[in-house]
Amino acid sequence: MRVISQRYPDIRIEGENYLPQPIYRHIASFLSVFKLVLIGFIIVGKDPFAFFGMQAPSIWQWGQENKVYACMMVFFLSNMIENQCMSTGAFEITFNDVPVWSKLESGHLPSMQQLVQILDNEMKLNVHMEQMPHHRS
Repeated sequence: MRVISQRYPDIRIEGENYLPQPIYRHIASFLSVFKLVLIGFIIVGKDPFAFFGMQAPSIWQWGQENKVYACMMVFFLSNMIENQCMSTGAFEITFNDVPVWSKLESGHLPSMQQLVQILDNEMKLNVHMEQMPHHRS
C-alpha cells in the first residue's frame, strides 16, 4: 500500500472484507452462539444430555472434572472452525470499479511488479479514454 501510494499519489486505496457464501456465514453464526451455550452448560454443570434422556458421554464427564480446560478447548476449536468458515482467501483488485486482479480466479497474489504493471496499464488506458473525443447523438 505504501509503495502504491508513493508511486500513484492520486489513487485512493480502500480495503474491505469479501463475504463468504451465506451457508458458511450461517454456520459460523450458529457456532458462535452454540459455543457460548456449551461453555455456559460446562460452567454451570448442567447436563444437557439428561434433558434428552441420554447418558452423558465420557468427554462430558471429563469436561465437568476439567472445566477450565474444557471451556478453553470449546472456545478455541469453535473459533478455529468459525474462522475457517468466514475465510474466503479473496484478494480482489478493482480500478475505477473494473476488476483487474482476482486471487480467487488466479489462485495467487500478484507480485509487486505485476501490481505496478497492472496499475500502469490501467492508468494509461484511463488517460487514453479521457483524451478520446466525445460524440454527442
